[in-house]
Amino acid sequence: MELKRDHKQTEVGAIPAEWETKKLGEFVRLQRGHDLTEHERRPGEVPVMSAAGQNGFHDKALATGPGVVVGRSGASFGQVHWCGTDYWPHNTALYVTDFCGNDPRFAFYFLKAQDFSRFNTGGAQPSLNRNSIYPIPVGVPQLPEQRAIAAALSDVDALIGTLDLAIAKKRDLKQAAMQQLLTGQTRLPGFHGEWEVKRLGEIGSFSKGRGLSKGELADSGSLAAIPYTAIYTDFAEVIACSKITNFLTSTSSVVIINGPHLLIAGSSNMLQNIGKASAYIDNSDVAVGGDIVIYRTTADVRFLSYLLSTQPHRKRVVFLSQGSTIRHVYRSTFEGYQIELPSHREQTAIVEVLSDMDAELAALEARRDKTRALKQGMMQELLTGRTRLV
Repeated sequence: MELKRDHKQTEVGAIPAEWETKKLGEFVRLQRGHDLTEHERRPGEVPVMSAAGQNGFHDKALATGPGVVVGRSGASFGQVHWCGTDYWPHNTALYVTDFCGNDPRFAFYFLKAQDFSRFNTGGAQPSLNRNSIYPIPVGVPQLPEQRAIAAALSDVDALIGTLDLAIAKKRDLKQAAMQQLLTGQTRLPGFHGEWEVKRLGEIGSFSKGRGLSKGELADSGSLAAIPYTAIYTDFAEVIACSKITNFLTSTSSVVIINGPHLLIAGSSNMLQNIGKASAYIDNSDVAVGGDIVIYRTTADVRFLSYLLSTQPHRKRVVFLSQGSTIRHVYRSTFEGYQIELPSHREQTAIVEVLSDMDAELAALEARRDKTRALKQGMMQELLTGRTRLV
């Protein structure tokens, strides 16, 4: 690759000519955090910064902000976090004690862009030793460029934060709308009359999927497939076909549905997942995995999916589930399950309102995800000097 005219070749690679080559230990100085047991914690406003980020508060600070911590152990090994105030650095993290004249915010982004995974000095429990990463060679811009890079990335972070707040607010509004509309507390214009109490077994029939082993599933194939775990990991109340990521190359001995069906997760070791429902409404064939309760009904399955995801019904389904370590629900769990049901026309009208809110949520989430991807690209360009701001 041809070297740019204003770049130089170093052990880091090609970097701008005026950037310096240093060791990571010359860029920042790190120290292991300090123990703080739950018994020792006292009420206060000082953030406790651990490997996973802020972990509660204390009444005493051991480090002056702004600060940067790096996950030292456990599942959050190598994660980098920012704290804008004085803080208590926890034993599970390394923290910057000296920025060595560099801009703290730039140092945060710079460390965040590093891959510390290859410096694991632990065994089953990952561990990061500062002496192992100090020799890493790095290319460092001058302070004005550091500040320009930090400001640009901070602006993107601020936009992501704004989008996160908008998404949280929209989710709260949706939950409030569900509580009002799905219980009849609030009626849409033009709808009156009493709702009927129905047992699910009265208005539909239940069946079961067939087990799909990991060996049968692929990223592409002739038939889309929904394993039971996808009900609570991949889908919201309505299954978007674009979210189906599993396929079968062989279609022998599988349970296939098409058209409106309600799919209910029949087992899980986590209470928040057991009995979670999603509505499949596409007319394309799809294979349904084992431990999925399949429900076909004359009611709008989207209405039922939204209804069963409300807090009162979630609690009720969890209460009806069986088992100890692994919880289960069955067709017998739901055949006598009672719900209040409006006319089909009102069901559809309620679903349209909630679907519109889902579409707004999806648009916000897509914008946030694109902004996050943009930030990653910016970090790659700015922190290597391939793109300059000064």
